[in-house]
Amino acid sequence: MENILSVKGIQKSFGGVHALKGVDLTIKKGEIHCLAGENGCGKSTIIKVISGFYQPDEGTIEIDQKRYSAMTPSDAIRAGVQVIYQDFSIFPNLTVIENLAFNQVLANRKKLVNRKEFRRIAQEAVAKINFEVDLNALVETLPVADKQLIAISRALLENAKLIIMDEPTTALTKKEVARLFEIIGDLKKRGITILFVSHKLDEVFEISDSITILRSGENVISCPASEMNEEKFAYYMTGRHFNTRQLTQKKEKGELQETVLEVEHLSASGFEDVNFTLHRGEILGITGQLGSGRTELSLSLFGLNRPFGGTIKMEGREVDLKDVNTAQSLGIALVPEDRLTEGLFLPQSIIRNITVTRLDALANKFGVLHKKDVIKESENWVKELGVATKNHAFPVQTLSGGNQQKVVLARWLAGHPKVLILNGPTVGVDIGAKYDIHKLLHQLAAEGMAIIVVSDDTAEVIATCDSAIIMQGGRMTGRLESADLTEANLAKAAI
Repeated sequence: MENILSVKGIQKSFGGVHALKGVDLTIKKGEIHCLAGENGCGKSTIIKVISGFYQPDEGTIEIDQKRYSAMTPSDAIRAGVQVIYQDFSIFPNLTVIENLAFNQVLANRKKLVNRKEFRRIAQEAVAKINFEVDLNALVETLPVADKQLIAISRALLENAKLIIMDEPTTALTKKEVARLFEIIGDLKKRGITILFVSHKLDEVFEISDSITILRSGENVISCPASEMNEEKFAYYMTGRHFNTRQLTQKKEKGELQETVLEVEHLSASGFEDVNFTLHRGEILGITGQLGSGRTELSLSLFGLNRPFGGTIKMEGREVDLKDVNTAQSLGIALVPEDRLTEGLFLPQSIIRNITVTRLDALANKFGVLHKKDVIKESENWVKELGVATKNHAFPVQTLSGGNQQKVVLARWLAGHPKVLILNGPTVGVDIGAKYDIHKLLHQLAAEGMAIIVVSDDTAEVIATCDSAIIMQGGRMTGRLESADLTEANLAKAAI
C-alpha cells in the first residue's frame, strides 16, 4: 500500500526549547493511524508542521509522493490535508450553511452572496456523511457532537485525502463517540486516510490500524495496532510502569463508619428525588450519560444550583447550600469539568491560581499578605501534587492539561475540605496524569476525606470509586456497591 504521508527527520525549536527532535512519521493510504503521546510530547507541533502552520528547522515532508522542505497552509490544503482541531475552528455566530460554504466562497473570491449556492454547498457537505442538522441554525446553539460533524463535513468539501483529527472525542459522550467512529469507518472505506490524535487507550485500540507514539519530541515506536497492548502503550507513552492493582482495592459498606454528607429526596433544576449517604474516607461515583442530571447534582452540592426540594445534611446537621461561600465554609469543594473556563485564571501565575482561595488564611491579623508566605504555600502544593513546571511564577496556561488539573486540585485541597467533588476529574488529560490523579484520590480517601467523582467514564468510576449511583433523565435509577461495580453492571444500569 502506498504512503499518503512520509515525514522524515523533522526538527522544530521555539526559543531554545526543542519541541521536535528528528521525528519520523509514515502513514499509508486509506488507514486510520493513531498519533499518541503525553501532553507536551510534540503531537500538536508535528500536526502544525504537516499542515503548513509551522516551518520545520530541518527535515522533509512528502504528501502523495510530492516532497516539501517547507510548506504553507495553502500548499497543505491543495495536497488534500485537512486538520480538525479540538476547537473545530468554526464560527459560532454564523449558521451551519455559512460555516460550510465560507471556505469555497473565499477560494473563488466571490464578492456577492448567493444564498441558493450557499445552501447547495451545505447540503452537499452534510450528505457526504449522512448528517442531519438544521442548516439555518446558529452553530453556537448546537451540541458539541454536531460541531464536530460540521468540521468533518467542511473538510470533505475540500476533497480531503488526509484528515487529521486532534483529540476529537475530548468533549463527546460515549454515544457520540460511537457515531463519530462510524463516520470515520465510512471515510476509511472511501479511501480517505485518518490521522487520529489521542491518548485514550480504549479508543485507540478500537479504531486504529497502526500507532505512532511520541515522547519528549522524539519517536518511541511505530507499529501495527495489533502488536500493541495497553501495558506497552502506557509504558511507551510515559516511560513508567503503572501498578493499577493498588487503585482497585474497594471499601465494603460495613467498613465505612462516620457519615459526612446525607442527601434525602433532593430536587433542583435538572434532577429530582436523589438520595445517598457519603462517609468519611469513601469515594462515591455519580455516573450517567449527558443530560442525566449528574452535573446539575454536583452544582447543587456546591451552592451553584439551589435545590427546591429535599434536604442536605453535613455531619448530621441540615444545611442550606444557598451559595458557593456557604458550601466552602462547610468544607465542600468542587473541581469543575471545564478547567479552562471554570477552574483556572489562565493568564495568571500558577502561584495565584493555587492560593486564590487561601488569601484570607494567609493574611496576618491586619489583612496584609506576605509574598514569601504565598510563594511557600504554592511551592508546597506544586511539590505535593507533582506539578511539572520550571517556574511556578509562569502563567498557568503554559502547563499541560494534566498539570493544569493538578493546579485546580491544589487550590481546593489547600483549604482541607471535608467533601471533595470532582466533575470529570481526568477529562482531556493523558495516561500518566490520569494515573497520578486517581492515585491521589485514593490517598486522600485513606486520610479520611469524603470524595464524589462525577463521570461518564465507566473505567474511571471502576478505578476510583467504592460505590456508584446511576442517573438517567434527572433521576437516580440505581446504586452499585463495591462487589458489583463492574463494566457490565454499569452498562446494564445505564440502559
